[in-house]
Amino acid sequence: MARPVKCRRICEKPAYDCFAPEGIAPNEKVILTLDEYEVIRLIDYEKQTHAECAKQMGISRSTVTDIYENARFKIADSLVHGKALQIAGGHYRLCDGAIAGTCFQKCQKIHRFPVIDRK
Repeated sequence: MARPVKCRRICEKPAYDCFAPEGIAPNEKVILTLDEYEVIRLIDYEKQTHAECAKQMGISRSTVTDIYENARFKIADSLVHGKALQIAGGHYRLCDGAIAGTCFQKCQKIHRFPVIDRK
């Protein structure tokens, strides 16, 4: 029996949820889940290692590697075949900033170190 899928922690939803080739109406679309988007964002944009990404998302490094490979294939399929890329769904939960030291984005910067007045 397979283990249940663990929710992946993501910092925030993407600003845009769909990308399509300009000038033509794509007849097919590729669905990139929000957890796949977050892995791409952390590894390729934020330049984190797979281990750092895994820690931030609350999953194992091997799971990050699997998600990363699937996400890159979907992005390549969209680019090579002119398919629309839609970002939606997945097994995720939004980070609430409650776990100090795991999130390096805006949500953690707000909640990471509470201001204490020591007068």
